[in-house]
Amino acid sequence: MPPIFWTGRLSFPVKLMVNANGLVAWLTGNARNTAAMKDRIRQGYDGTFSNHVARYDELGASLQTKAATAQLEGLDLKGKVVLDVGCGTGIVSLLALRGGAAKVVCGDISTHMLAVARSKAAREGYEAAVSFRQLDAEALPFEDGTFDLTLTGMTLGLIPEPEKAVSELVRVLRPGGLACIGAHGPEHYWEACEASFKAIHKRYVLGYRLEFWPRTEDDIRRLLALAGLDNIQTRRLTWRNPFKTGADAYDFFSAISSTWWYAKVPKGKRDEETRRIRDYFERHGVTTITDDIIVASGRKP
Repeated sequence: MPPIFWTGRLSFPVKLMVNANGLVAWLTGNARNTAAMKDRIRQGYDGTFSNHVARYDELGASLQTKAATAQLEGLDLKGKVVLDVGCGTGIVSLLALRGGAAKVVCGDISTHMLAVARSKAAREGYEAAVSFRQLDAEALPFEDGTFDLTLTGMTLGLIPEPEKAVSELVRVLRPGGLACIGAHGPEHYWEACEASFKAIHKRYVLGYRLEFWPRTEDDIRRLLALAGLDNIQTRRLTWRNPFKTGADAYDFFSAISSTWWYAKVPKGKRDEETRRIRDYFERHGVTTITDDIIVASGRKP
């Protein structure tokens, strides 16, 4: 089951508020309804609740590419059959293909993100080397031992039951294959999360456990060990991303996250909430957003 309490960085008063709300969500059953959690993520990245995700690559591709490049650094991709779970707009998948992967399966829960990834792959001439599947990371639609390398880049923190997802990444690996995970560290986007938690109308999120779970290196190591991987390695990379204005920082955050929590905001109030939160970023000078990346890998015996 998903954790009740937020383990990432926030100021004490905001963390207390968020964790109290998480407890309410657990007691009312909202934090245990993992099917609903996954559906909100899917709808968010399909653009159901707002059009923010339409600017995902425009505003976020450069920083997502930086994280993806760090994740793939040092990996042997030549001739490999690769699965990319939570592929988004195909950033990791395309880097793997450029690095010599023989075939990549690009999988995501969102049909919109898959469509964008498909279009980008076609523009780069990779139609024959890449295929696309809508999928649930906790129940992969592949036979055991299908892939040489399984990847998930900055997706694990959005999966309600990561133990299942990591177990699936390992199940579909061939013996001797490598699983490589890019995860959200404790400080990932904390400034934007803090500002958003402060600014949003609390009545819209009362009893709602946000579908985002930052992790520590120890957490990720435990997940990989539990899945039976050997030669586990982790490293943590942190950098601060400056923006010219608070509005620019908000626009980036809303595009890259897709504002899936707007599912709890009445449709007619979503534009008003956007203005409210964007204005808060501006007035309070939220012009830095931290990337905190944990890269972890392990080999299947």
